[in-house]
Amino acid sequence: MNKTIRVLGLSICLLVSAHTSLAKELLDKVAVVVDQGVILESEITDLVESVKANALAQGQTLPSERALRTQATERLILESLQAQMAERMGIQVSDPQLDQTIERIAQGEGATTAQLRQELSTQGIPYEVYREQIRKELITGEVRRANVRRRVYVSPREIETLVEMIEQQGNAQAEYRLGHILVGIAGDAGEDEVNAARARADKIIELLNTGSDFAKMAIGSSSGAEALDGGDMGWKNINSMPTLFAEAVQSKKKDELVGPIRSGAGFHILKVIDARGVEVVEVEEVNARHILVAPSIILSDAKAEQMLIDFRTQLIDGTADFAELAKEHSEDPGSALRGGELGWSDPNVFDPTFKDALMALDTGEYSQPVKSQFGWHLIQLIDKRVEDATEKRKEERAYQLIFNRKFQEETDTWLREMRNQAYIEVLDS
Repeated sequence: MNKTIRVLGLSICLLVSAHTSLAKELLDKVAVVVDQGVILESEITDLVESVKANALAQGQTLPSERALRTQATERLILESLQAQMAERMGIQVSDPQLDQTIERIAQGEGATTAQLRQELSTQGIPYEVYREQIRKELITGEVRRANVRRRVYVSPREIETLVEMIEQQGNAQAEYRLGHILVGIAGDAGEDEVNAARARADKIIELLNTGSDFAKMAIGSSSGAEALDGGDMGWKNINSMPTLFAEAVQSKKKDELVGPIRSGAGFHILKVIDARGVEVVEVEEVNARHILVAPSIILSDAKAEQMLIDFRTQLIDGTADFAELAKEHSEDPGSALRGGELGWSDPNVFDPTFKDALMALDTGEYSQPVKSQFGWHLIQLIDKRVEDATEKRKEERAYQLIFNRKFQEETDTWLREMRNQAYIEVLDS
């Protein structure tokens, strides 16, 4: 909980100070004109004092008073410019959105919203002041995303290069415990002998796939040096095993069979007995469908909910078809024409309320009406599956790393450009 407060402490201190300095407003004056806005002397003073208080609490040393004032003024100028831009763009954060965000902040700290309010009260921070600061930060973040995102381009080649670097770093740590069966052939073997060896190897693979014990098969059929050990080669680093094996087992899962692989010695069959230092990402995907009804001036919130309750009853009774109801009534244009079907998706892409309701369902089950930021949903879980998302996750990670770096660079450039193009007059230094 304290972590949440500390993260926002500087801005909150500023707001609280401004809140308590209303009594001296008549003595205040305009310090800086910023386009259509102004920065008051008290705002600069309050920010400087809050920085000093934070530095004192953390045992940090600070530069001169003049340097502090200059930095505080620059921060307030940029905040003012972004706030004015948000107003021009019509960017707003509704109270329900704000409440959901605060709830997620509290959950991230393992607390409830009520506990967060109590913690704020303990530290002397009015809850309404905290709410408005969160609203301000959300609006500022949206302004930045809207203006900077389109300036950032990440090429496929950049992603590919970074994925290769990530894989090389990962491979240096990857170790596999392999089982090995060798169906040997003589160096001067003819085509018939090679074909016969290949047939034996295929037969061994078939038996292993139908449940035969690998160790037993290795003892009875392998020509490899580890035959009497059940084919167990022990733990080997990916870079220390034969290149032929390394290429074959890379990214394979535990208990997976590989082969037959042809070499000069014969046909090799490998089993990944275990692996460590290997990143394997599996994600549960869901296929679901929904009917979305959004309240309006004509349709009240209660009536929208009751409408879905009636649909659910009809579906359970077998007197209605989900796809037909979705095509006729759902207000989600992306899925309505497909009978409400959303397709296979990572459940984390959905609204948190929608996701929680969906993940609580059994296959084929209908939810009770669920309200999200988009309206009321009736959800049916069609199926679940587990997918190997290792490669996709590597690409996503590489993209995000590159994007974050470029986004920060472009944000700094955008702020400088906005600052340079603005009318700014410092009235009192």
